[in-house]
Amino acid sequence: MKEIFEWNRLLFNDLPFEFLLEVAFRTIIMFTVVLLTLKFAGKRGVKQLSIFEVVIIISLGSAAGDPMFYEDVGIVPAILVFLIILFMYRAVTWLLGKSKRFENFIEGKVTCIIEDGQFSIQSFEKEDLAQDEFFTELRLKSIEHLGQVRNAYMETNGSISVYFYEDADIKFGLPIRPQLYNLKSNIIAKTGVYACTFCANTQKLEPTTGKCTVCGHDEWVHAIKTRRIV
Repeated sequence: MKEIFEWNRLLFNDLPFEFLLEVAFRTIIMFTVVLLTLKFAGKRGVKQLSIFEVVIIISLGSAAGDPMFYEDVGIVPAILVFLIILFMYRAVTWLLGKSKRFENFIEGKVTCIIEDGQFSIQSFEKEDLAQDEFFTELRLKSIEHLGQVRNAYMETNGSISVYFYEDADIKFGLPIRPQLYNLKSNIIAKTGVYACTFCANTQKLEPTTGKCTVCGHDEWVHAIKTRRIV
């Protein structure tokens, strides 16, 4: 029967002191694995927090939780994990400040998603951002169509920043309200201004015609030009 407050077990779990070297090695490896995993998971997976911040939270949470609940996890190895995570944090922070290339790799770059009311197609596809999810973000900012948006940026923490046109400069744009967007069709019933549902380019189209001059797609929806009401 195990004794309560048996100090050797409590602090080291009856492991040799040399085991701390293995703990240090394990921590560095897992810290790096978590950092790279979240890096390649993409910005949307870590929205509102930087990848680096999420790694720190996961690492500290794991290091703190195990010795709280499991009697076979020694406190001293857990404290060593904390110290190594702190060292890795300081090291990565120093590298972020010294190397722009390393900063861009870890944190990513700000990406322009919308330019003058249209999708920046290459940037949008590169971010692997679902259109429905993006439209939801815009609707939460009281945006009705892309003609109200001068620029939209994907920030390094996954959030969306939007810059608007002045009311006098608003132009025809792709509607993002579901009841309007879902009326999309590749059949042009009457002459009017239409928005390409793929790239948000707007064109004046005649009946039965209409390939987008920007992306070549042929699915359209009536463009609107309403002012933004906050």
